[in-house]
Amino acid sequence: MTHFQGLRKLFYLLLGGALVLPAAALDIDRAKDIYGPCAACHGPFGAGGKQGEYPRIAGQSPKYVEQQLLAFQSQVRINLPMYPYTRERELDDQDMKLVAAYLAQIELPTRPPEFKDSDDALARLLAMEKVMIIPRAAGDIDNGKAVYQKNCAVCHGKTAQGRGMFPMLVGQYTNYLQKQIDAYLQGDRPHDEEGAKAGVLYRLKDGDSQDVLAYLTTLQAVEH
Repeated sequence: MTHFQGLRKLFYLLLGGALVLPAAALDIDRAKDIYGPCAACHGPFGAGGKQGEYPRIAGQSPKYVEQQLLAFQSQVRINLPMYPYTRERELDDQDMKLVAAYLAQIELPTRPPEFKDSDDALARLLAMEKVMIIPRAAGDIDNGKAVYQKNCAVCHGKTAQGRGMFPMLVGQYTNYLQKQIDAYLQGDRPHDEEGAKAGVLYRLKDGDSQDVLAYLTTLQAVEH
């Protein structure tokens, strides 16, 4: 794939042209096979790295996952570890759609399950591995809520569940989100249509982004 083709495919996605596979049409075995190499970093359930070194991808919208995979493939978004896994010969369009739909339907509860006496140790271990609780972050939660609802909710949703091409933020590792904010502010990753140093992140006051991150950690109990 040429750089131009990658950009064209990414633009097509941004216009909402990507098809989303319904859950009933998912070939789970095929999807798990495609996802296999990804699990080395993102974990068997897409929960990412325990310290946020790799993001949570479970529960993200299919459009967003496809958009990012195409961006990695075309190097619109530079991420050297991801490039070998997203080259066209490794991950074609249909595989992207399938793995994106598969990840979207994985739910990571924020509370430990209630076990039955009949549940063996392995069943309990596997169930607990899917529980994802992000520690509360320091910050002014009231200010974070006000800033988020004014500046971020229109794209990411009132409860930060994301929508369409905009990612889910709730339940994501705080330090991973901070790294992405830093990348946006440094111009290493485009954030919105207004371009470098003109988007919403540049209009926030000192401390606002930390307060937003603190606020996001209070939303994770909102299960979807």
